[in-house]
Amino acid sequence: MSDVKGSAALRATLVFNLGTLGALAADRFAARVEELGLKPKHAGLLAALDAGSAASQQELAARLGVAPSLIVSLADQLQALGAVERLRDPDDRRRQVLTLTPEGRRLLSRCAEAAEAADAELAAGLDPDRRAALAEGLRALGARHVPH
Repeated sequence: MSDVKGSAALRATLVFNLGTLGALAADRFAARVEELGLKPKHAGLLAALDAGSAASQQELAARLGVAPSLIVSLADQLQALGAVERLRDPDDRRRQVLTLTPEGRRLLSRCAEAAEAADAELAAGLDPDRRAALAEGLRALGARHVPH
């Protein structure tokens, strides 16, 4: 018998399963929000703006753990769609803050609907108890490992 672990051992790991399903879920969500003219990163920025008060592009980059240049690019695109607006901070004229517009809130709502539809498709084979347990487990892992 070999000491080398095989594919069954790999398929039994949490990281392999999360990675495989995560890629599938990401592709399905991306396809759904693409119909709105968005990418998942746009949805993430809309959600971050909705979750907190108006924030500077620099603060958002730090909060989301991405390069400030990505936030600038995403904000430019969302501003062109009428989803966000940049306002000068009255306390610091050098600082611009991003805020959601009513169109941004509408798009965020549509992104949530897209995510819920992708959830339903992905979890179609699970009974309600298993689906609730999975959601609870993933939230617990996220709370521990993903900065918010």
